[in-house]
Amino acid sequence: MLKRSLFAAAIALCLPAAADPADAVDLTILPGWDTENGTRMIGLKFRLDEGWKTYWRAPGDAGIPPAVSWRGSKNITGATFHWPTPDIQNQSGMRTLGYQDTFTIPVELARKSSGALRAKGKLEIGVCNEICVPITLRFDAALPDAGARDSAIISALIDQPMTAKEGRVTQSVCNFSPTSDGAKIEVRLKMPSLGANEVAVIEAGDPRVWVAEPTLARQGGWLIAKTRMYHDYDGPMGINRSQMRFTILGGGQAVDVKGCTAG
Repeated sequence: MLKRSLFAAAIALCLPAAADPADAVDLTILPGWDTENGTRMIGLKFRLDEGWKTYWRAPGDAGIPPAVSWRGSKNITGATFHWPTPDIQNQSGMRTLGYQDTFTIPVELARKSSGALRAKGKLEIGVCNEICVPITLRFDAALPDAGARDSAIISALIDQPMTAKEGRVTQSVCNFSPTSDGAKIEVRLKMPSLGANEVAVIEAGDPRVWVAEPTLARQGGWLIAKTRMYHDYDGPMGINRSQMRFTILGGGQAVDVKGCTAG
């Protein structure tokens, strides 16, 4: 099965390295500032040694998706990641999406009440040089009252994919047909082209559902993406169209489309 073969390929890329890969990554918590709506905007600032890279939230066929735990944090009830536009990378002939060098991921923290915040937990990510390995980065930061705006966080917030409205997406349609181990999906987005080498990422909104890299075609003003979805649980796959997410990259730009209708 395609899913199993790609999973095996990813595992093969995650063999132990001779040196500790964690030494190639430095994580700093940028304390950020209190927003007008009462949340706290902080930043996860990464510095990777030359030649190393890590992954975006949807890493691609051979990538290791990031996962975070906020256990031990104080006065924090939730966290929303504002992912900067990723780079398109090639890993052993498979497309992946991620970052390299120095970059910041803004994180908006919801608070339980007014007062001091403590951001504590661990971040599990994959890092790659000649091979890819999973590592765990631990963090613990007391966030000062109010805080102050940070240029690195602001730059990362600016470097977001365009919204569907900004990208002039006027229709988002998706149709499914069931298979024995998941479903086939066809997505149709009515939107201007981002260039000759567009890339599409499809997310199901369910971490138990894996979506293969789609094939793309242009037809008139429509971008058409076709692929297969697989799940890792027994029973039929349940898809919520409102939770589907499509990111289109090309020409140094990206568009983030949330949700789709039947048609």
